Amino acid sequence: MEQKKWNRNDRRPPARRAQEPAEAAENMLEGRNAVQEALAAGRPIDKLYIAAGETDRALARLASMAREAGAAVVETDRRKLDQLSATGAHQGVIAMVAAHAYATVDEILERAKSRGEAPLIVVCDELSDPHNLGAIIRTAECAGAHGVIIPKRRSVGLTAVVGKASAGALEYLPVARVANLVSTLRELQKAGVWVFGTAADGDMALYQADLKGPAAIVIGNEGDGMSRLVAEACDFKVSIPMRGHISSLNASNAAAILLYEAVRQRG
Repeated sequence: MEQKKWNRNDRRPPARRAQEPAEAAENMLEGRNAVQEALAAGRPIDKLYIAAGETDRALARLASMAREAGAAVVETDRRKLDQLSATGAHQGVIAMVAAHAYATVDEILERAKSRGEAPLIVVCDELSDPHNLGAIIRTAECAGAHGVIIPKRRSVGLTAVVGKASAGALEYLPVARVANLVSTLRELQKAGVWVFGTAADGDMALYQADLKGPAAIVIGNEGDGMSRLVAEACDFKVSIPMRGHISSLNASNAAAILLYEAVRQRG
């Protein structure tokens, strides 16, 4: 049977599901029962997409459960849900499942205390590339850091690609996800941790920074660097010496340079 071709003069092209990253299907749960059971079992969920404008009590209950579990809940158009869906039977709800359980900031600090070491923490400000986050987690674990902190919103979570890019480090290094990065930095400062942000216009060169004591290293977004409020919350803004024509480094490379300067200083 000959397949009918779409004519440009037709009103609109045939429906076609948008292409999502290869990781999407293995990180998604679709349908109300699947999502409800995952939440009830305590499975870590990064984000819950829920059909906008619905007054269904069952969906509202799922959204409430997800928020209580710490997931970001996003109301979205049903057409977007149709595009995301791998099964075509999402029933108005799709959950993006974390590849690993999240830790808390207190657990990261306790990890350093139990080792008798000054905390060394990496804070990622709205990273969007899962390969970058995975590489940072891998380097942080190799450098002996005590944990990584990421924000809930406008940031990649612990997806399957992040897990793979971390080369297994995700199994050994705690990652905390927080609602407000600026508030978290303030809490770290109250706990005696100095916050060092990376910035091209930093007020001190990397090799002038004292990373021997309790330190949190903030790595900015791939495109714009640190957000304004996060930058203002830092105790110091540190610049990495540049000798070439390119004025910036990949986020994971910048993290590696600062982490291993901390390793060098700590002996």
